[in-house]
Amino acid sequence: MTAGRKLVALDLDGTVLLEDETFSPGVQDAVRRTVEAGHIVTIATGRSWEATSHILHGLSILPEYVVCSNGAAILSRDATQETGYARHTTETFDPTEVLTLLHEHLPNANYLVELADGTRLYTHFVDDWGLNRDTAQRVDFEDMKGRQVARVVVVSPEHNDEEYEGIDFIEVVERIGLNHVSYAVGWTAWLDIAPKGVDKGTALAQVCELQNIDPADVVVIGDGRNDIGMFRWAARNGGRAFAMGQSPEEVVAESTDITASVEEGGVAEALALVTSGASAG
Repeated sequence: MTAGRKLVALDLDGTVLLEDETFSPGVQDAVRRTVEAGHIVTIATGRSWEATSHILHGLSILPEYVVCSNGAAILSRDATQETGYARHTTETFDPTEVLTLLHEHLPNANYLVELADGTRLYTHFVDDWGLNRDTAQRVDFEDMKGRQVARVVVVSPEHNDEEYEGIDFIEVVERIGLNHVSYAVGWTAWLDIAPKGVDKGTALAQVCELQNIDPADVVVIGDGRNDIGMFRWAARNGGRAFAMGQSPEEVVAESTDITASVEEGGVAEALALVTSGASAG
């Protein structure tokens, strides 16, 4: 293992990216300096690969491995592919029971499933899903069942009001007993469901093995509930987990360090500490 070399894994939304999809202040320069210092910078996101690949170009990085779909998909660099990457590992599950339970409680929600090859099937178009006709297809709800999928995404229009953000949607999930899959609730009515025992941390553990990196040399930066898995994994193994300044309390509680908010350039601040070897204090 290379002493002193860090693997830095960045969440995207609310961490690297602002709400309008522009970069957090200073993040591009900070990533460049981190790579020039000899460290590896990669992405660990809940997004699909199709909604992630252009961010790599924007950051001017080409890591050997990229974690997508909340850890269910690991992409590896492959020069023979048009995007420069191919699917290395994909974890899947049969979503039939989960979809049935969710639909009983959220009949008016918008549903999407991601297949093992990255193809996405959806019931209604949602702007934030970044759908295109080459990699996505609209289907009837029942057509999503009985397949092997990497994740299920649910957006509930009925839970968009501020009073329903966060805790109420979590209560809906817990009430229907989604205990055989991993799940992460977004800032509003956005639910991401992954195969049991799969999260960003489990995927990053595989990346460390593939790249012969000590988990103690891992730095993760994120802001959401779907980052808790990689925060716990990094902290448990002696690494660092930076929570963005705007992170919910339960996310901050799992972190080892706190940085500034995404609007204030929190990633750039954290990376400056990493490259200098300093502590956040």
